[in-house]
Amino acid sequence: MRIVLPGGSGQVGRLLQRSLVDGGHDVVVLGRGAPGNVPGARHVPWDGRTPGPWVAELDGADAVLNLAGRSVSCRYTDQHLRQMMDSRVDSTRAVGRAVAAAARPPAVWLQMSTATIYADRSDEPGNPANDEATGVIGGEERHVPLYWEYSVRIARRWEGAQAELDLPGTRRVALRAAMVMTPDQGGIFDVLSVLARAGAGGAVAGGQQYVSWIHGDDVVRAVDLLLARDDLDGPVNLAAPGPVPQAELMRDLRHAWGTRVGLPATRGMAGLGAWAMRTDPELLLKSRRVVPGRLLEAGFEFAHPAWPGAARDLVRRTTQRPEGTNPVATLRAMARGTGG
Repeated sequence: MRIVLPGGSGQVGRLLQRSLVDGGHDVVVLGRGAPGNVPGARHVPWDGRTPGPWVAELDGADAVLNLAGRSVSCRYTDQHLRQMMDSRVDSTRAVGRAVAAAARPPAVWLQMSTATIYADRSDEPGNPANDEATGVIGGEERHVPLYWEYSVRIARRWEGAQAELDLPGTRRVALRAAMVMTPDQGGIFDVLSVLARAGAGGAVAGGQQYVSWIHGDDVVRAVDLLLARDDLDGPVNLAAPGPVPQAELMRDLRHAWGTRVGLPATRGMAGLGAWAMRTDPELLLKSRRVVPGRLLEAGFEFAHPAWPGAARDLVRRTTQRPEGTNPVATLRAMARGTGG
């Protein structure tokens, strides 16, 4: 297959590049900066907004997988939130227009979205899970900071941009992705590992808020399934079937690293720590209990369904990477945005 990856140079993009190239596919990455692709993938410039020579790459392609969007690993200032919104909506609309104009449009358009679209349900008895059929879309919670609503608004407009045009020849799937855990430097697993190994990875604000996650291996396998199954369209949750409370997630991660001490943090301390790491405490505090209803219904079998085993596997791979596990290098990579 010829597969076009707009915005495919981030953590998830590089993960998919490696898998698709290894699978013998013709991979074209649309990117703004200098090529950072894996060997075998071709780079074509684009600005994520306006038509250009890149449009020809979608004509005759078998699939497009749009991953473009400013990293969420940043402080949620007004400027950064606007950049998150614009980069996602503008790039999605640009892809949609290119698909609509193609003489031979791609058969499938997989569009990155986010599990953040669902409501924080930590104030409800039993903290119910969100699947695609019964999950509650966020934006109207009264018990969370007001600016969290903007993250949901971004997600809704992101998905709305994919649905705007009439594209009868192209199946569309919105990938509502949870935190993607890979051993790559600067990714979310790497950053959490720095905290765990330093003894700072304890419960945050009580630690009962749920964290939804998915192992990178299962992202690759789920994308393969969604490329092949022409009966699946609409929103699909990319999340492992075993979301866990934040305190449990960090406890299992500390155990995987052989660390027993995990100092807890209050909500205020989490805010200060997030500010120091140039990110936002929403990523730690929002209860994201998301489950993969449609993947399970489709018969998908997760290679890493439970967090303890996934954490051990990721720790093993992290320790084997050529650049090592230097925490200073990890934080520098995070600040550069190379993990997203």
